[in-house]
Amino acid sequence: QVQLVESGGGLVQAGGSLRLSCAASGRASGSVDMGWFRQASGKEREFVAAISWSGDTTYYADSVKGRFIISRDNAKNTGYLQMNSLKPEDTAVYYCGLSTSGSYYSQFEASYRYWGQGTQVTVSS
Repeated sequence: QVQLVESGGGLVQAGGSLRLSCAASGRASGSVDMGWFRQASGKEREFVAAISWSGDTTYYADSVKGRFIISRDNAKNTGYLQMNSLKPEDTAVYYCGLSTSGSYYSQFEASYRYWGQGTQVTVSS
């Protein structure tokens, strides 16, 4: 059984930064890609960023490209999402997940087997 716990969310002013963490416990079989999705109030969950098991491949949504950086430390079983130049439209609950369908498919929610409980990020204008 794999469990994911996100942390690092909070309230920040526009232009500020936050770093989200996703700590994993348990063991998932095979190479596991990690991704971040977000869900704003009244909207569907959307892809934010993903990173392959090796860290060599990353994907970003166009809306966060150049502002967010995804990374992982496999020795610590932890993934990170560094969010810079935050905008009010980044306000959402952020979820981390683990995907075992191959790094390309980690951009798609359906490929994820495990999810965290989410952490709220609120960006004030």
